[in-house]
Amino acid sequence: MQTDRANYSHIEQACQAKGLIIYGALHPAQQPVEQLSTGTLILLGTGQGFWPGFTASPEYQDGQRHPIDRWSYRVITALAERFDATAYFPFGAPPYTPFVNWALTSGRAFTSPSQMMVHDTVGLLTSYRGALHLASEIPIDAPPLGQSPCAHCTSKNCINTCPVQAMVDNLPYQVAACKDHLDSPEGHPCRSGGCMARQACPISAGAVRDPAQSAHHMRYFQNP
Repeated sequence: MQTDRANYSHIEQACQAKGLIIYGALHPAQQPVEQLSTGTLILLGTGQGFWPGFTASPEYQDGQRHPIDRWSYRVITALAERFDATAYFPFGAPPYTPFVNWALTSGRAFTSPSQMMVHDTVGLLTSYRGALHLASEIPIDAPPLGQSPCAHCTSKNCINTCPVQAMVDNLPYQVAACKDHLDSPEGHPCRSGGCMARQACPISAGAVRDPAQSAHHMRYFQNP
């Protein structure tokens, strides 16, 4: 397969054509991360065009388990081949790829008061699907923010919206309380439209996400 010249703009355009956007990029030699030490690392997540394309894909339509993971593997592996890169994924079997470390080091993701990761453009509606690691260093865009967007947030909607207070300021996320709520009749709004706390983050509006996508993620969270 013929490879394309790898530059940030070409990669960004190719990803957008598949419904993916660049969630962050870094040079491991300059910004030390776990597992990698050289080249260029580009983190990919779902964008506004993801859901329409995904729901038309064979992975969505075949009725098998983990359709988004399987779609991500196919699409991002093809992108890696196109740009002569190595593909990494935040799913699969141990040892797991350190995506949280990579995301936080990129300067575009931060730990929110709810302890969930918040992104500078999609808020709490992050969905990291994979990464491309190029052997060489290429110019990349600098992070648009110098600090966490939570630093100036006074509403703290991420911890004030949850109907069962599963998120408490600077304490671990109460997974059991969340899942108990989802299993109850009162949990229907969260099941059908996605996590209310995630959507309440003001920056989450930047994800322009179809509620059906959030509901899909919630179903897999409830019954992995």
